[in-house]
Amino acid sequence: MGVIPQINSGDLLEVEADMRLHEYEGLEKFQQFGIPVPERALATSVEEALEGAERIGYPVMVKAQVLVGGRGLAGGIKAASDPEELRETTLKMLGSKIKGLEVKELLITQKVEIAQEMYMGITIDGFEGRAVVLVSAEGGVHIEEVAEKSPEKVASRFIDPFFGFHLYHARNLLKEIGLNGPLLGKAASVLHALYKVFSEYEALICEINPIAITKDGGLIALDSVLEVDNSALRRISHPLPDPKERMENPLERLGREIGVTYLDLDGDIGIISSGAGLGMASMDIIGDKLRPANFLETGGGITEELLYKCMDLVTRKPGLRAILINVYGGINPIHEGAKGVVRFIKERGLEIPVVAKALGNRQEETWEILRSGGVHVVTETPTEKAVERLYQVLGVE
Repeated sequence: MGVIPQINSGDLLEVEADMRLHEYEGLEKFQQFGIPVPERALATSVEEALEGAERIGYPVMVKAQVLVGGRGLAGGIKAASDPEELRETTLKMLGSKIKGLEVKELLITQKVEIAQEMYMGITIDGFEGRAVVLVSAEGGVHIEEVAEKSPEKVASRFIDPFFGFHLYHARNLLKEIGLNGPLLGKAASVLHALYKVFSEYEALICEINPIAITKDGGLIALDSVLEVDNSALRRISHPLPDPKERMENPLERLGREIGVTYLDLDGDIGIISSGAGLGMASMDIIGDKLRPANFLETGGGITEELLYKCMDLVTRKPGLRAILINVYGGINPIHEGAKGVVRFIKERGLEIPVVAKALGNRQEETWEILRSGGVHVVTETPTEKAVERLYQVLGVE
């Protein structure tokens, strides 16, 4: 068995970096490639839900269409056995919020009689730098949990990008988790089709969790996860939504417009970082005593204007108590970025404290520029030192 990658669909970088399709959109793509999916209808009103259920037949499942994981635990997946129960459930769900996202659409699907649930998924393994196929005899839970508790129930195979993934590969992999007979052939066909979806859409994650084995021995995909790398969108010939339309949060949408990676969080400490690692380390350490308000990664190409815009973006968050800047300048001109930070502080009359750890290319010049704007400069390397200064500035014990 290969390395089990972190493919939790609720993970931070998955949410902020790439375009994930709604469940109903993913099921549509799956069906186009021959994967069996349930009868379904999309509803934005009680009337549409009732019409769809009438066509499908009761009982039905009602599933909130929001781009976050954990919908079931948050009350976003319910069963309805008759029109009255469906009406009541629809009224409660539409307009409600799941993890901060408003539910505007519901997917009404047939309720399938399940004999067993399985997992099938394909993703990119960051260590190997290539795709890996994973299957499990258990579905409906995170694959990492199954791999840890029952490794014999998970099998994986890395894909040679030149040779691909063929039907016999799928059969051999599924045999490892105990499948045989007619079910093996059906499951291999579905897994091979899932790889075709993954390839055609240049996906980062393509997942069915769960895929149900029905009481009559059939297979049906009960959910879909399809996440596409934004950098591949121009190469994909199949129609896809505009990535900006995926973002309901206006701050996250603004982040994309200015060219940075931004994820809005629930805290009150703004974060600006020049890399994902620095940003996530800052969030983790701050989280011991305070709450991050956002994740923001500038990436390369720091300029005065970019950091000015980053300061503007971060400070739009209501109730902000302080900002932590954590940047490294290998080839990044962090001294130019410092000019943007100071210009923003002076032009806007920013009153909340700013703590900055800026190391690397022309760091001494950068420190002097930041100090001229009243920024609390940290010259030590560990991010912990910057967070300690932040605690001191805010009087946090």
